[in-house]
Amino acid sequence: MFDAGQIEALIAPSLDSMGYRIVRVQFMGGKTRPTLQIMAERKDEAAMTVDDCSDISHSVSAILDVADPIELAYMLEVSSPGIDRPLTRPSDYERWAGFEARIELQRVTDGRKRVQGKLLGLDGDNAKVMVGTVTLSYPLSLISKAKLVITEELLAATQPQNLS
Repeated sequence: MFDAGQIEALIAPSLDSMGYRIVRVQFMGGKTRPTLQIMAERKDEAAMTVDDCSDISHSVSAILDVADPIELAYMLEVSSPGIDRPLTRPSDYERWAGFEARIELQRVTDGRKRVQGKLLGLDGDNAKVMVGTVTLSYPLSLISKAKLVITEELLAATQPQNLS
């Protein structure tokens, strides 16, 4: 029915040429009000604007109208990842190292299914996170969902003048 990877492969070249990168492609809402969410960010790391989202929406709509990969009627939603952004790529764990994150695992591991702590980056294919004074390591393949937690440090670091 719906393959997020297929949609991403269809739209990524266009968004890349426009100066954006895809953060996440997700289908939400089930049958009552299905929504295709495209979360994107600027490659220059400047703040996303309403105009950016509008430009992406027009491009994605045109591509999906031609390719027609989704069989049912749906709403298209284009958004920025926001401050408490999801961590969807290995590079996100490196880029946001030093900040607080909430990680959900696919199954209980070491007595935990959810972990919150300071990201320490990657060690190979493992995300490292410090919980209290303990450093934990989880294979990226075991992580079902991860996102940054809004803290004073994150808010200060994501002010437009501080992004680099």
